Amino acid sequence: MPVVTFIACRMFEDEIVHIAEKDDSIKKLLIVDNVDSAGLVDKLRDADCNYSLISENGIIEGPKDEGLTLVVEMLELALHAQPEHLKEVVYGKAREMAEFSDGILLFYGLCGNVLGKVDTELADLPCPVRILKEDNGDVIDDCIGAVLGSRAAYLEKLKSFNGVGTFFMTPMWAAHWREMVVSAGMTPNPDDIKLSKFVFDYAGYRNVAKMDTGLHYEKKFEPMVEEFARLFEFDVIDMKASPDLLVRCYERLRDEVCQP
Repeated sequence: MPVVTFIACRMFEDEIVHIAEKDDSIKKLLIVDNVDSAGLVDKLRDADCNYSLISENGIIEGPKDEGLTLVVEMLELALHAQPEHLKEVVYGKAREMAEFSDGILLFYGLCGNVLGKVDTELADLPCPVRILKEDNGDVIDDCIGAVLGSRAAYLEKLKSFNGVGTFFMTPMWAAHWREMVVSAGMTPNPDDIKLSKFVFDYAGYRNVAKMDTGLHYEKKFEPMVEEFARLFEFDVIDMKASPDLLVRCYERLRDEVCQP
């Protein structure tokens, strides 16, 4: 069975569940059992997706005629605080997973410009390693650009606010914004709303964009955005987004490794 492996930032939990739920070619779904997989596992269970947990040192074996196996390893959000460390961890995981994978997809973007050369820097591995890319071949900027579809669409949205600072919030951002403001260096204390508000105000933020990706695995998305807006005195702006670009990235790799 061909094995496709995802090495993923937790920000992409929803999109990964969406892929696992909708792709009938996936016959076996294996989740690396670590502290960062809990949210993904809960959502898979809620979506009635069949999965099995494996250890971080698990070996994937099986005959080649049983369909596609998808292996997913989630990595912690805090890696974003140190881009070089993030690169070290992601590359290390890719080298480990390449031993049993037919293809690896990194659910990351440029992330501080440290993951933009995956194609060449990991070309020595025995399987192709891909990263999320726009349809024109450019590596995506981040998780916001991924669900907007392109850097151009991202810039167009930014321009539409006429210079008024707008904080883009996906469902996963809404669920984990306290952790992410610490990771971004805005405050050492996720509950220090006063300091975070000072930073937002100084940077000129006035709006929060509630990004409807069409995925509803985060059950409290709307109230979480409303709480965020209330805490920081932001106006809420509704914005359409989509997981389609991430699905296409996956499908390209899947088709590559599954071709006869």
